[in-house]
Amino acid sequence: MKTIDSIPITKISRASKLVSTGAKVGVNYLKYYGDKMVNPKEEAKERLNQNNAEDIYDSLKKLKGSALKVAQMLSMEKSILPQAYVEKFSLSQFSVPPLSPPLVIKTFKKYFGKHPDELFDTFNATSVNAASIGQVHIAEKDGKKFAVKIQYPGVAESIASDLALVKPIAIKMFNIKGKDSDKYFKEVENKLVEETNYLLEIEQSIAVVAACKHIPNIKFPNYYEDYSSERIITMDYMKGKHLSEFVAQNTNQDTSNRLGQALWDFYMYQIHRLKKVHADPHPGNFLISEEGNLIALDFGCMKSIPEDFYKPYFELADKKCIDNHEAFTQKMYQLEILRKDDSEEEIKFFSSMFHELLSLFTEPFQNEEFDFSNPEFFNQVAEMGQKYSKSTELRNMNGNRGSKHFIYINRTFFGLYNLMFDLKAQNVKINNFLNL
Repeated sequence: MKTIDSIPITKISRASKLVSTGAKVGVNYLKYYGDKMVNPKEEAKERLNQNNAEDIYDSLKKLKGSALKVAQMLSMEKSILPQAYVEKFSLSQFSVPPLSPPLVIKTFKKYFGKHPDELFDTFNATSVNAASIGQVHIAEKDGKKFAVKIQYPGVAESIASDLALVKPIAIKMFNIKGKDSDKYFKEVENKLVEETNYLLEIEQSIAVVAACKHIPNIKFPNYYEDYSSERIITMDYMKGKHLSEFVAQNTNQDTSNRLGQALWDFYMYQIHRLKKVHADPHPGNFLISEEGNLIALDFGCMKSIPEDFYKPYFELADKKCIDNHEAFTQKMYQLEILRKDDSEEEIKFFSSMFHELLSLFTEPFQNEEFDFSNPEFFNQVAEMGQKYSKSTELRNMNGNRGSKHFIYINRTFFGLYNLMFDLKAQNVKINNFLNL
């Protein structure tokens, strides 16, 4: 894969990159208008999506940082984005052009004050894995193998300006209106700032490992504070296949079931016992070992779940609450899905919409065991997502809905469901975490 010798760091250089991408998208639309005059409209639209997705991703992968991280988040919204965008943006999970070896050495010396050879016996300046915020290198010391994650230069300093650039796109995509919409963007900004603080990530990683290491069939790396800094993390090198690579080759249903149960238990234990959760469940953060164990990596994005959100959120997942109009409405107000300034039309529409969404989405929680390999459930989720993404009635209303905590908690569940479906896990015990 081609390497990168420099990354735009200043606000002006990063904005210029996005403006030039916008010009390319404009040209793609001009081509589309001509294309649909001589070819079927659906085919022309598909080509437009493919061209736009390629141009936008090509720009973001060179910028890296929070702009690319937002693309990664959007790649998990399979029911909202066209498939062309999902496929391209999914590459940001674990496959983007890495920094060149000279830039790696320069960045390491800047962040650690030493050449990597002064710290390790050997250090491979060629990356083995590159993602949105940092890339991973292999090092050895005293016969032990380490994975060293180095943050891209300028990422932490450009978060606010990057989000300001992508904010108009997000507002249009999710139909966000109203003066209090800034709370959602502030929540994303704060989380991205946390993800660039590697000292915090080490602290969170050590805490998660200590709390969850007893869960069967899941393994974690150890983290080394003496070989880490605010922009560098050193951990055990963990050998395994990325989850997406594993599921493409696996034919053993028992292994799928065991891994699915481990993954589900890991998340339920965090949510219900720790009230804090690894809110970045995408395939790039999980490996499968040769022994068939799940390996969990990267705890930079941890979401704390406050009690005043946790209680109504999971009460709303109870079928008794969903089927009780008064209780359901009360929870909707508690979670800021319904607002005091809503019109009768808005109350009726959003009550009906969320009743339909929750009746389907909480289906796993209404059973002692659930079959996550069943395509019917996931097809229904996708169809419902498509239904509301195309709803003209919804677009005429204020889409600014729900507590700010929904952003990462819903992201966690969407990501978890997708991983469980990828694994094709069957007979998953939903409340097994109570026994751990």
